[in-house]
Amino acid sequence: MKKLLSLLLALLCCLAPCAALADVSFDGSVVSGGAASVRAPFGGVVSTVSVQAGDRVEAGDVVAEIETTKVYAPADGVVTGLFIQPGDNAETVAARYGAALYIAPENKYSISADIEKAYNDSSNKYVNIGETVYIACTSDSDHTAVGVIVAAEGTTYTVETTSGELMMEETVNIYRDSERASSSRIGRGTVSRTAEVAVSATGSVVALHVSDGDTVERGQLLFETVSGDLDGLYATGNTIVSTVSGVVASVNATAGATLNKGDTVLSVYPDDSLEIEIDVEEYDLGSIAVGDEVRIRFNWDEDGVHDAYGSVRSISYLPKSAVGGAETTADAVYNAYVSFSPDESTRLGMTVIVTAPEDDAAE
Repeated sequence: MKKLLSLLLALLCCLAPCAALADVSFDGSVVSGGAASVRAPFGGVVSTVSVQAGDRVEAGDVVAEIETTKVYAPADGVVTGLFIQPGDNAETVAARYGAALYIAPENKYSISADIEKAYNDSSNKYVNIGETVYIACTSDSDHTAVGVIVAAEGTTYTVETTSGELMMEETVNIYRDSERASSSRIGRGTVSRTAEVAVSATGSVVALHVSDGDTVERGQLLFETVSGDLDGLYATGNTIVSTVSGVVASVNATAGATLNKGDTVLSVYPDDSLEIEIDVEEYDLGSIAVGDEVRIRFNWDEDGVHDAYGSVRSISYLPKSAVGGAETTADAVYNAYVSFSPDESTRLGMTVIVTAPEDDAAE
């Protein structure tokens, strides 16, 4: 009986190390399986970049802004032909309609005149661009107006009215004197409508500041454009937003740099790309397999409050020395990767201990 007890005790002593080997742990760290590119949806000069490498971004966060090309009203008047909408390519619209929009000037009458019927005085034979003139119809002087000479060449010149009412195609006399004295007559002309002012631009419209029928003043902002076509004719303004949530790996744009549509603005390690890389020495290969469920403990979290669980995604068939191309005489070490769901406290580079559950190891 004593011999039997001694044998059993010896057997238990031999088995104890095997039980200890059931709980196998591996050192590892948080890595990313790859970076995603955030690309410019349109081109232009970068005005600001609001992130840097290492920052965290959420999908939809603004990461950069592009300077827009601003288009201003060239004249006072009313918007009478608005053919663009945010998202449209202004050049494509202009090719179809002649312009992005039209402005009907406040000076709605234009007079083509000459000095042939000017009062016979040498001073009346020369007109100056920009001078104010006074107009009256030749029939009964019931129609009067005030205008400005906007062009002159040889004996002919053009007047645009600034106030008053005339009739289309009627003949009018033009005077320097507000009393319209005959001695101040500088010519005669025919009334026509002033042509609408065509407003064109290059690039795609990201912001529109007027509507059809609006009264605008010279120098007023009409719309803004960026270079290139917008996907789906959808304008998001002049901002570039992140398309993924994760950690910024690198920033490829700087303020003042020119971007083309499709250029990479920054690279992001997406949340769903984070995984655990562990080193598996060759004598531990039998203790872990693809598909095994494992526990992950972060070294900074001694109490295990943020413990996570994952599964072994892959185990390399090449040792790290072979992958790196270096020769070594030490025991072979293999890379293995564990998939898991990170929480808000997880950061790239964190060190962890990965433990295979006892049941799996024992099996």
